[in-house]
Amino acid sequence: MSRLIRSILRGALSGAVGTLCMDLLWYRRFQANGGSQPFMAWETSEGLEGFENAPAPARTAKVTAEMAGVELPDSSARAANNAVHWVTGVAWGKMHGIAARTLGTSNPVLGLATAVTAWATSYVVLPRLGVYKPMSEYDRDVLVQDLTAHLVFGAGLGLTYRLISPRR
Repeated sequence: MSRLIRSILRGALSGAVGTLCMDLLWYRRFQANGGSQPFMAWETSEGLEGFENAPAPARTAKVTAEMAGVELPDSSARAANNAVHWVTGVAWGKMHGIAARTLGTSNPVLGLATAVTAWATSYVVLPRLGVYKPMSEYDRDVLVQDLTAHLVFGAGLGLTYRLISPRR
């Protein structure tokens, strides 16, 4: 059991690194489109004041809270966005750790498989929550941008997991 727990912990750390890698790509794209907000302000959703036009993680938090009978105030949108975004990346990292332990590998390619699974899952689950539209309603370029960002997440996740895993 302790080996599994260590794999999950390595996965959590690797998921955080993968999330940062993904965010750096999204930030670079933001800058390429004329954005000038400093990285930390952008990363922490500075200026986000409500849920109406908030990114998917914040809206997911709101819907989930409402399903539990809790009403989140608009003032919590920024914190909710950051919490759900980072918790999701770490959670996918934990799943990666479980898969790596189960399969007996720390091959970085598994990170890409984790990323594609995370990407595809978001287009199955989030439309059911009303956070995303059905996948068929998105422009191909939007899907490619999102997929490539997830692949960067997976590369960061997989490489980090491999680097911090014991050698066999």
